[in-house]
Amino acid sequence: MVIKLIEDKEEKIEMADLIADLKKSRKVDYSGAIFTFEGIVRGKEDEMDLKKLILTTPDKEKTIKDIERIIENAKMKYGVFEISVVHHIGEFYTGDSLFLVAVLGNHRKETLDALHEVIEKVKHDVEFKKEEISNEGTKIIMAGG
Repeated sequence: MVIKLIEDKEEKIEMADLIADLKKSRKVDYSGAIFTFEGIVRGKEDEMDLKKLILTTPDKEKTIKDIERIIENAKMKYGVFEISVVHHIGEFYTGDSLFLVAVLGNHRKETLDALHEVIEKVKHDVEFKKEEISNEGTKIIMAGG
């Protein structure tokens, strides 16, 4: 299981790395599903052409603890075996990867449900500050926390 907050692309982890790690789990023999999600930077939204996005968090240790709590709750609620999460912070451009989630579970329904819950809870419950910089100006969005 991998849980990381990576700043300014200091480390390169791809979805294939998360999947390979999950397949090393002792529970892989009991597993029938791996579901994944990759969140990327959207370049156009509501008549805005994004030049770059800056994503920060005020307290990295708290952010990691919040993500760990979300993962543990999802594992208990859905009975899945492993959940890996990588979230990037720093400066990003259209198409850059921001958020990776991979879930290993016994059956597809609970595995997919756990994936969905982790995505939504990290998006809404973990404190991030997002600055969207475009030709129209800068839009600041506070999320979670």
